[in-house]
Amino acid sequence: MKKTIITIAFFAAVLAVSAQNSKKITDYIKQYQNFAIAQQALHGIPASITMAQAILESQSGESMLAQKANNHFGIKCGSNWSGKTINKDDDNIADCFRKYPKVEDSFADHSAFLKRPRYEDLFKIPLQDYKSWAVGLKRAGYATDQNYDVKLVKLIEDYNLNSLTYIELDEDLRKYESIDYAKKYESKFEIDKLFSKERNNGMECYKLKRSATITEISAALKRKNIEKMLYYNDLFEDRELPVGTLIYTEKKTKEAANSYRNHKVQEGESMHLIAQKYGITLKSLYKINKMTYGSIPSVNQNLLLH
Repeated sequence: MKKTIITIAFFAAVLAVSAQNSKKITDYIKQYQNFAIAQQALHGIPASITMAQAILESQSGESMLAQKANNHFGIKCGSNWSGKTINKDDDNIADCFRKYPKVEDSFADHSAFLKRPRYEDLFKIPLQDYKSWAVGLKRAGYATDQNYDVKLVKLIEDYNLNSLTYIELDEDLRKYESIDYAKKYESKFEIDKLFSKERNNGMECYKLKRSATITEISAALKRKNIEKMLYYNDLFEDRELPVGTLIYTEKKTKEAANSYRNHKVQEGESMHLIAQKYGITLKSLYKINKMTYGSIPSVNQNLLLH
């Protein structure tokens, strides 16, 4: 009899904890679901996915990052973050995480984070297909947890979060459209902080003050045709470019300016970086030096620019 009483008490305690956790999650959803719905309307990210990620990453708003930094998605600082920060042990000791003034800023930044090239395939998936979105997030490396997609799907199904996907943005939610997160916090989108305007080899160009991708540079310049920007800068895929790189908005020439006849390759310099430096097409630089396209130059190698 005593063993039976103990067993019943144990399961009663488990059920009580489960009910308590369920209430925390339900309360969290009620409190922040409008932010998720607004981000879906503004950026095309399923409200169900946003809400499930927020619950999981913030422990229903009770994590240290959520409590002290309004960071509900566990987004780390990154090289382009210019806002406030907070440190927490994660993959490394005292990893740097973003700190936001308000919770809605965290939701807005989450959308900006998912608009990066590595997640672009997700936006080909219908909003209601939360399972494919969850799998896509795991494949793109949003989290290291191998069961990340399974956990998201369980939250969505347990709390009927997919119903949020069908709610339209009404007048009460339109106030969130005023959150221009890129301009407010991400200085990488501010022209004066991202690059300086210059002229090189007779062409207008921009010198990076901080590392950035062509997508980010195009956004700052309000240029919609990213493919052309990639073409002008001899890039076959969008990737982060280092500080000091020159970016062109027109096709480069076949030779450098007359004042530059050759270039001595320095440690860490690539053919692409040298081509950008002198405003020459990468193909021409290889051709002038009778090198196989794609080959790597040697340190101290003397490259001809004409």
